[in-house]
Amino acid sequence: MNTHKLVAAYSDFMKHLHETMEDTIHSFAEALEISKEKTAQSNDLSAEELSKLSSNVKRDVEHAAQNLTHQSDADSLSEWLKFDIDLLENFTLDAFLSVADKTRLELAKLEQLAITHKYESGDITAPGTFICDACGKEIAFKTASEIPTCPSCNAKTFIRI
Repeated sequence: MNTHKLVAAYSDFMKHLHETMEDTIHSFAEALEISKEKTAQSNDLSAEELSKLSSNVKRDVEHAAQNLTHQSDADSLSEWLKFDIDLLENFTLDAFLSVADKTRLELAKLEQLAITHKYESGDITAPGTFICDACGKEIAFKTASEIPTCPSCNAKTFIRI
C-alpha cells in the first residue's frame, strides 16, 4: 500500500465529510457513506483501502467528539492532541472541529458511552499522540499519518491519549 496515497486520501475524505456535514439533513453515518463515495471517485483506492480509511476517519471523529468539551474546542482539541494546535500542518482544523462538534451532538442524542478506541499499526489517523499498549511508548503525529509499529517494542496496538 502506498502510505502517501492513503494519507492524502484521509485528508480528502475529511474535506468531503466536512462539506457533507454542513448540510444538516445528513446524519454522521449518512455523511460518512457519502464522503466514502466521493473519496472513491477522487482517489485510486481498493475497496479494502477505502473501507479501512472510512473506519479510521469514523474512529477519529467519534473519539474527538466524545473528548472535546463545549467550552473551548480549540483548547480541548489541544488537550486531546496533547500538543499545541498551532503546530498542526496540512490539516483543516475548522473542518475537523465542525465535524467533531456535529458528531458530538449526534452522540449525545444517542447517549452513547465513551468507548476506548484501539489504534492498530497500519491505520491512517488524524494528528495526535498515541501510547503503545504493550510498553507505554508515546508517539505523536502533527499531520494525518500511518501508525507504525512501536519504535520501542514493535507492538501493533495503541491508544490515543
